[in-house]
Amino acid sequence: MPSLARLLPFLLMFTLLAACTSAPDGITAVRGFDAERYLGTWYEVARLDHSFERGLSRVTAEYRRRDDGSIAVVNRGWSADERRWKQAEGRAVFVGAPDVGHLKVSFFGPFYGAYVVFDLDRENYRYALVSGPDRSYLWLLARSPTLDAATRDRLVARAAALGFDTSKLIFVDQSPMP
Repeated sequence: MPSLARLLPFLLMFTLLAACTSAPDGITAVRGFDAERYLGTWYEVARLDHSFERGLSRVTAEYRRRDDGSIAVVNRGWSADERRWKQAEGRAVFVGAPDVGHLKVSFFGPFYGAYVVFDLDRENYRYALVSGPDRSYLWLLARSPTLDAATRDRLVARAAALGFDTSKLIFVDQSPMP
């Protein structure tokens, strides 16, 4: 039987990888989630900053069903500094039941990160609040490039009440290309 000292690195790696797909404490994924209705194009209205999106405007995320049942993810944004579109393609799968808005997404081989839909316009699927594995990740998505101010403000207030630092939100420029 292997010693604990030999198993420890594997246990640590497994724990870290599992933590990357868990929802943050106190954040609950929506139930009654319908992946088919979620598919299609979403516009990034606001986000917390991360290096992989830094400086991007006109950011969209497109979700479509893959032949294997998983979800293809294509994130795209305009880099004004580089004067070009940047794109990342990934794959999402449900962490548990397919009617719960908790998925894990991979853009880099076997490494997955949490994608937790914790607020959603259940009637029309017009907007969503999404978290990553901790409160440093937050996206406000909509089916159109902008949201009305009342809806946007209500969603930002909800995120703030759940412990996200909404003072650091970047409201994404979704204006048409000149």
